[in-house]
Amino acid sequence: MKSRINIRMSGLGGQGVVTSAHLMAMAASHEGKFSISNPFFGAEKRMAPAESYVRIGPEKIYDRGELVFPHVVMVFHPQVITMGKSYTMPFYSGIKSGGLIIINDDIELLTDEEKLDLEKKKITVYYVPATKIALEIAGTELSTNMGMIGALAGLTQVVTMDGLDKALQDRFGKKYVASGGTATLDEAIKKKFAKKEMLLQKNLDTIRRTFDEASAFREKHSALLTSVNM
Repeated sequence: MKSRINIRMSGLGGQGVVTSAHLMAMAASHEGKFSISNPFFGAEKRMAPAESYVRIGPEKIYDRGELVFPHVVMVFHPQVITMGKSYTMPFYSGIKSGGLIIINDDIELLTDEEKLDLEKKKITVYYVPATKIALEIAGTELSTNMGMIGALAGLTQVVTMDGLDKALQDRFGKKYVASGGTATLDEAIKKKFAKKEMLLQKNLDTIRRTFDEASAFREKHSALLTSVNM
């Protein structure tokens, strides 16, 4: 197993960036790995920049705080790239050579200069229309983050679908106390679905769709993803 994988998630308030980090950390814990997740944001309001960080590995992790040198960078909203709505500029700053960028969109967002810079660093860029998939399967853009973590898990194999299922049960199927904007988002997600079982199933279906597609990509391009494989 790789010694550790560091993941930086960049998005906008209301997209569940913080929840995504927490779910990934919980899934890793269910599979016997060590993990730490922590958020970084200013005003807790919709469309304001938000970041979160996840560290997952086979040994206990002691460092926290901002993740300056990630193996993976996730972009939850195109404006992180097109409008610079990110605490880290450029959005891929510090990414390790051979790393991975996952972008929520189905159109090219990078400039020629950015693509050239990333090619020099041997970075793989993977586009996933997570919001469109969330609307199609779950019927709400609030499940965008589920599509994003499904793609992350499929590409890196850092956690399995079983681990993600258990993490979802922990977060939404049991009594979980969140705070601030994260608690507000949790309530919005719960109110969107008539029954808890439907919430869990729709979110899991969204994760599975992007997980399967990303896993297929990984099989075809495994040589490109050696630095982020777990």
